[in-house]
Amino acid sequence: MWYEEAVFYQVFPLGFCDGLRDNDGVMNRCISEFADWIPHLQKLGTDAVYFSPIFESDYHGYDTRDYRMIDKRIGTNKNFAELVSKLHEAGIKVVIDGVFNHVGRGFFAFKDVCEKKWDSAYKDWFNISFDGNSPYNDGFWYEGWEGYYNLVKLNLNNPDVVNYLIESVRGWVNEFDIDGIRLDVAYCLNRDFMKRLRYETDRMKQEFFLVGEMLHGDYNTIVGNECLHSATNYECYKGLYSSFNSMNMFEIAHSIERQFGKEPWCLYTGKHLLTFVDNHDVSRIASTLTNKAHLPLIYALMFGMPGIPCIYYGSEWGCEAVKGSGNDNILRPAFDKPEYNELTDTISSLGQMYHNSRALSYGDYTKKVLTNRQYVFKREADGEKVLVAINADENEYTAYFDTECADALNLITGKKEDLSGKIVLPPYSFRFYRCM
Repeated sequence: MWYEEAVFYQVFPLGFCDGLRDNDGVMNRCISEFADWIPHLQKLGTDAVYFSPIFESDYHGYDTRDYRMIDKRIGTNKNFAELVSKLHEAGIKVVIDGVFNHVGRGFFAFKDVCEKKWDSAYKDWFNISFDGNSPYNDGFWYEGWEGYYNLVKLNLNNPDVVNYLIESVRGWVNEFDIDGIRLDVAYCLNRDFMKRLRYETDRMKQEFFLVGEMLHGDYNTIVGNECLHSATNYECYKGLYSSFNSMNMFEIAHSIERQFGKEPWCLYTGKHLLTFVDNHDVSRIASTLTNKAHLPLIYALMFGMPGIPCIYYGSEWGCEAVKGSGNDNILRPAFDKPEYNELTDTISSLGQMYHNSRALSYGDYTKKVLTNRQYVFKREADGEKVLVAINADENEYTAYFDTECADALNLITGKKEDLSGKIVLPPYSFRFYRCM
C-alpha cells in the first residue's frame, strides 16, 4: 500500500490559518493558500499530508459542530476540495483527522437534547442521565471525554450514531477524495466501530488508510487486518528524544528491538507505525532537545528506523515552542511561508533518500553497534542492505563491526565509499550506506 512508502507532513489547519479562537462564523478562505506550500512539500520528499481537524467546530477542532462542513475559519468545502485536487496532481496523498469519540456542545444533536431534554430524538446519541446536572447547568448530566464537558462523548454503541459517522466519512471520500483518516483518541474508541469503519472504507476507496492515535499499551489492540492499518508510535517518540537528552542510545534501541526485532516475542514486526519527533500535542523537538546539534541526528534516526516518518509543519526549520498547561495554541502557529536553513536541507536530503530505498520502507531490523552515544543498525529487504549509523557525541567515533560489504554507496552524497569492516563517524553525524 502507498502509505508503507510514504513520508508524511502534518499541518494544523486552524493554526495555519490563524483561526484558533472561538468560532464566530466569520469566513476565512486561508486553507487554499496551503497550495503554495506544494513545492516545499516536494522539496522535503513528503508525499502525504495529514491535516489535523478541518470540520466546523466550537474552538480547537476537536469539538466538532458539523462533520459535513469545513470550518469557516479555514474556508469552504469547495476550497478544500480544490486543495486536495491540487495535492493529488502533485502526487501527494491526503489524510484528515476523524474525531469520532466526542463532539462539541454546538453539535446539532446535542443542541437538540439541550432544548428538548427527554423528548429529543437524539438523547441516546450520548451517555446521559436526567437525574443529574452538568457544569453548564443543562438540567441533565452527560459524559464528557476525560472530564472535559466541552467535549461531549458520543455513544458508539448506538447504531444510529455509527451510521451517521460512516455516512459522514462516505461524504468526505465522495466530495473531497481523501485517501485516509487519522482517528483521534483511537485508544478510547469502540473496537467494533473501528472494524466497521475499516470494512466500509475498504469499499469506498482502494487502499484507504486508517491510522489511530495510540499513546500507551499494545498497539495490536487496534492495528490488524480487520481494524486499523497503523497507529501513532508514542513509545518510540519518547525513546527518540530521551535517548539523545540522556545520552543513552540503549533506550531507543530497546524500544525498536522490542517492537520490530526478529524474535517471536517482538510486538510489531512487519507493521508500519507512524513515527514522529513532535506533533500538535507535544513540545517542538527543537525545544525538547537539550543539544541543538542533535536535531539533524534525531531526524536521521526517525527516517532510518522502521515506521512511517512524519514531519510536523515548521519543525523542519527548527521552530521552537513548549507545551504549556491547558492551551496548546503555541504549538499550532501560523506561518507566512516555509523557511529554509541547514536543518531543512538535511531533512530534504533524508526525505529524498527515503524514497530511493525499499529497505528503509520494508526492511527488517538488525542491531550492529550500540553504545551510550553511538548506534548502528541494518535494514534489509529484497536483497538491499542499508546501514544506518548515528554518532551523538562531540568526538569522532569509529565503529568496528562486520559491515557485510567492503564497498558501499553513501545514500546522502551519492558517493561510493570503502567500509572494510568499519564506519568512521565525525562528531554529531549520521550515515546511510547501501552495501554494493
